[in-house]
Amino acid sequence: MLLAKEFIQYLGREIVKRLHPNILETSDLNAGSLVLATVIEEDLAIEDRLNDEVREILSEYTEYMRREGVSYQEMFRRIKNQLVRERKVIRASGRDTGDPMKISRDKINDLSHKLVTAARKERLFRVKKQPNDVRLELVKTLTEVLTLEEKVDRAARQKIRTQKRDIPEGSEEWDLLHRKYYAEELKRFGIDLSR
Repeated sequence: MLLAKEFIQYLGREIVKRLHPNILETSDLNAGSLVLATVIEEDLAIEDRLNDEVREILSEYTEYMRREGVSYQEMFRRIKNQLVRERKVIRASGRDTGDPMKISRDKINDLSHKLVTAARKERLFRVKKQPNDVRLELVKTLTEVLTLEEKVDRAARQKIRTQKRDIPEGSEEWDLLHRKYYAEELKRFGIDLSR
């Protein structure tokens, strides 16, 4: 998943904190943030499941790709693009669409629609403004928090790159260092994921 589960929970809390009580009122801040975080997590998981499906399809064609000299990455990209078009999935990854952030602008807009719909259906919330006004506030909040997350991620990656020896991305050591530096950078920005 593009965002850690803990960060998604933080994102849900931050949305409720910033929008409550003037735009999106809730009787239970914790339950409200959990509802919104669940919507975000389930939506981002769609693309993860799609990636798993593409890997499954490609596992059946390994011999063909080896024999024909077709690159795994190229076939992965082609099949995924085809499935994205067929299923009308909005890509989550900003880097795939040319956006500078981890989450694409299109996905942020899509999430804002889904969050407004969830808030309007959930008895826990009272929507105090017009749905589009709420959606625009959600886009603003999501963009601000995700921009900060991008800075944190970039700083953590930079710390790994400055190690005396090269640590390949995806290795166990890289993952451990990234988690450590990511947490340090979050704290530096005043973000506590454990709340």
